[in-house]
Amino acid sequence: MALMLRERNKILVDTVKRLLRRGATSHLHKIVNKTHAADLSQVFKSLTLVSQRKLFGMIDDMEQKGSLFSELEDKVLLDLINSLPLSNIVDVLENMASDDAADILDKLPDEIADTILEKMKQEGSDELEDLLSYENDTAGRIMVPDFIAFEEHVTAKQAIESLQKVHQDVEMVFYIYVIDEYSKLVGVLSLRQLVVVPPDTPLKEFMTTDIFSVRTNMDQEEVAKVVAQYDILAVPVVDDSNKLVGIITVDDVIDIFREEATEDFLKMAGVGEEYVETQSIFRGTRTRLPWLFASAIGGIFAFFIINDFEQSLTRFAYLAAFIPVIMGMGGNVGTQSSAIVVRGLATGRLVLRDFWPVVFKQLSTGFILGGVYGTLIGIVAQIRFYETIPSGMFALSVSLAVVCSMSIAALVGSLVPMVFARINVDPAVASGPFVTTSIDIISVFFYFKIATTFLGI
Repeated sequence: MALMLRERNKILVDTVKRLLRRGATSHLHKIVNKTHAADLSQVFKSLTLVSQRKLFGMIDDMEQKGSLFSELEDKVLLDLINSLPLSNIVDVLENMASDDAADILDKLPDEIADTILEKMKQEGSDELEDLLSYENDTAGRIMVPDFIAFEEHVTAKQAIESLQKVHQDVEMVFYIYVIDEYSKLVGVLSLRQLVVVPPDTPLKEFMTTDIFSVRTNMDQEEVAKVVAQYDILAVPVVDDSNKLVGIITVDDVIDIFREEATEDFLKMAGVGEEYVETQSIFRGTRTRLPWLFASAIGGIFAFFIINDFEQSLTRFAYLAAFIPVIMGMGGNVGTQSSAIVVRGLATGRLVLRDFWPVVFKQLSTGFILGGVYGTLIGIVAQIRFYETIPSGMFALSVSLAVVCSMSIAALVGSLVPMVFARINVDPAVASGPFVTTSIDIISVFFYFKIATTFLGI
């Protein structure tokens, strides 16, 4: 499927470029207005700014333009918006869902966003300003303020008639929310429930009162966990007084998971939180510099440790042969453990009350893996250096060093993210360079300590 999509996008890009060169405006107009915004965003990546503006101007439907804004990569979007008249941008944003428009404004420089927002306020767009009053990455910021809610005394027949006449343009009608006279959320029901009950039945008689709702200040990642855990297509958002103020739909939740997963992955790799391919050379260098500095410091510490055992290495040079494999095995296990824990915390499969069971499980796994690979590598050491050290103590030293390295690596890889999560620091920053660097130092230290003890050096 992925291969088919790439091939289709390639054909579309080649076709648009060819028609642009020929100046075939009528054909381009048809293609642009029939192509999905997600596919158009792939085309725009491959075009010059002049060509992008030309294609953008051919889009007739304002909602299609808004969808394209949402699909474009940040850099492409910013360049395009900077090249468009302010009035054109305002027209597009006013025809977008409020949460999507707020997301676009978040990506713009403050001065441009403020100018656009001021212009929209003059034209009566208050919903967008309300959304922007909430903190970034919270339920209030990403919610849709357009929803369907009826008071509990309304009958099923009245609700259906209202849906047909008044609420035709509401986005994603999955659930009907029931409120009291003070607009406080008291119940929820599905469309199916609405159409199968007798027409004169009041909503309060068949609504579900066991409601999964979120507060406006809840972090968006926690919101996504709620939706995923309870398998619902939308979640209502309430304020501190339980007044219904908006909903978050499953399409937004998918975007949250994708955004958070990408952010965690980039943090674990030590390259920041933004897409690396959209960063400038200077910004990319500045983002990665401190993480690589941590690795450099770790390497220097490892150097001093090895230097302390310089006499041992001079007399027994074969000790150096197994440094890479011991460090490598420890680093890999540590990265695996940290990835498992960070991912578990991000998806809600692991919680902080499982602190010690999680750490013990990873430590046990590291110990077993260390035993398996320690035995294997120890056998290789015994075969290779049997004539040099016939007692087998060197092979035992290597084997125990692998066990220690992998066990401690699993411990560190699981313990550090859990500690960071407990003190409300993003656990993703504990992975990558931080974990691997610390494990390298520990592995080298234990290897030489064990080897010098067992060999009597």
